[in-house]
Amino acid sequence: MRVLINHLTRMHGGHICVAGVDLDSRRHVRPVLQHDSVPAELLSRYGGPFDMARIVELGNVRPTPNPPHVEDQVFVPSWAKVERTVSTHEFWNLLHETSRSTLREIFGTGLRAIGGSRLGTDLGKGEASLGCLRLCRPAQLYLRTRPNGAQQIRIKLDDGELRADSGVTDLRLYGPDHATPDAAIVRGVAKWIADSKGVILGVGLTRKFRPSDDADYYHWLQVNNIHLQEDPVWQLA
Repeated sequence: MRVLINHLTRMHGGHICVAGVDLDSRRHVRPVLQHDSVPAELLSRYGGPFDMARIVELGNVRPTPNPPHVEDQVFVPSWAKVERTVSTHEFWNLLHETSRSTLREIFGTGLRAIGGSRLGTDLGKGEASLGCLRLCRPAQLYLRTRPNGAQQIRIKLDDGELRADSGVTDLRLYGPDHATPDAAIVRGVAKWIADSKGVILGVGLTRKFRPSDDADYYHWLQVNNIHLQEDPVWQLA
């Protein structure tokens, strides 16, 4: 399976989430391991195959759909081979081709507001967990300071039907530890968003998560990556 990588996100504990578009079906695919999360060592900066806008041949894969994460495909890391990095024009065209203008076009009618401006789906619900959202209205990228002093990257967006204030897990906005936001980069990207002629967001639904022991589990909306028309091929390496 040949996949063009367009989602590259941070996770806790030295792991990442990577996804892309199957070049044959034009559907999103998330390479996963059988019994563990994908380690950060598979990023290109550490000699691995994965980086933004790369075509990666995954070899034989095995689908393991579990709604809403219907895109999961188990792969063997040693079989993953880099074919090439695509051009700016080619990458943007594919992003535009596979993008949608509303969140419900991507995730289905089960996506809803849960406690104010946060969006999500109930457990096991949703038609997809990955997609690309073509922004038609300005979005605001910002840093929020939590009560414990830690900073969190967030974005306010409006697709004309739903409004959201969501966390941003774009790996390129974090420092070398993949956990600490790089404030200078965040400020720069916020300005680029405001000035850009075209913005497409890689969006996704989390695995089940609850913010506290007495809260319910949901699959929460997050923004996985920010793609700007002027420089969509922005890589880690």
